[in-house]
Amino acid sequence: MQSDVLIIGGGPAGIATAIAARLKGLSVTVIDARTPPIDKACGEGLLPEAVSALRQFGIDPACGFAHSFSGFRFADEDSSACAHFTAGEAYGIRRTVFHCLLVGRALDLGVSFRWGTRLMKLDSRCVHTSDGIMAYQWLVGADGQTSSVRRFAGLDGRRPAKFRFGFRRHYEIAPWTDCVEVHWGEKSQMVVAPTGAEEICVSLFTNDPRTRLHYDLDRFPRVARRIAGARPSSSEAGTMTLLSCARAVTRENIALVGDASCTVDGIAGQGLSLALRQALHLADAIALGDLGHYAKMHRRITRTPTRITRLLLAMNANPALRRKILRILAAKPAIFAKVLSIHAGHTSLNVTEAAGILATGWRAIWA
Repeated sequence: MQSDVLIIGGGPAGIATAIAARLKGLSVTVIDARTPPIDKACGEGLLPEAVSALRQFGIDPACGFAHSFSGFRFADEDSSACAHFTAGEAYGIRRTVFHCLLVGRALDLGVSFRWGTRLMKLDSRCVHTSDGIMAYQWLVGADGQTSSVRRFAGLDGRRPAKFRFGFRRHYEIAPWTDCVEVHWGEKSQMVVAPTGAEEICVSLFTNDPRTRLHYDLDRFPRVARRIAGARPSSSEAGTMTLLSCARAVTRENIALVGDASCTVDGIAGQGLSLALRQALHLADAIALGDLGHYAKMHRRITRTPTRITRLLLAMNANPALRRKILRILAAKPAIFAKVLSIHAGHTSLNVTEAAGILATGWRAIWA
């Protein structure tokens, strides 16, 4: 069996790449040892850039499968700051529902799936699987943080990754705000996102692998009060989360996408957005026969999310810095709105704005 594009990994990044490649007229096969719907413990938010990418794939999250939100609210024990998106739409959606939407669209376009197929061995022009040998022209690694394709291509990162841990559970309760709430605690954050008219997703990101979401609720009393008495609609799930980048994202006829290429800590809420945008650029590059185009675009679209994630992780590691920054954002909502607009990809900084935000940051550090 031979395909123009063989994708290892049937999560959102892999299926999005498959859809984008089929829209370019390429034959595509996706293999994964799992079977759908594939779940993952994450915040389940689609930022405006992700929604825009989905519509290019022919998927509209507004068609009754998701619940909209308009921005973010950051809060700790002392301060609360809120900012709204200046353009575009954002949605919360169950990961399993999202996966089914992607699979359905890919099948409509003629993508070939080999679910329950284990990867046995990688070669430069074919892969050996439990379902036989599959030849390819282009190989895409969409197989996550511990990517076998990345290791085969010699593209593992130079630095050891620093993990945090994420836990997630759904509750049957109507969302009480039109924003995603990020509640800051001691080296941990609890995120509340709407996933339906009568459902929310509560996620915990923490440095401590021994904790669990339901253990930590008393450390976030505002959330605990809100969901008191609400019935859980899913079991608690957990995963590792980190900020890490591959040494490079291409080599010869091999490319990495999604978490195999670059992961941003879950607190940034950018994982799905980056994966969908990477898929579009990778399909463009394969159609051109030039993976260098993808490598350049990958650097461009990951630069800002990576920088903002580093800032958020610095706030996590330094409670005094976090409190100062949250006080500034609460007092100067225009700055928070600008940062959110940059994070969502709606705007870029000019020199004057960059100087102003940097000055604010230095005041927070040295105050």
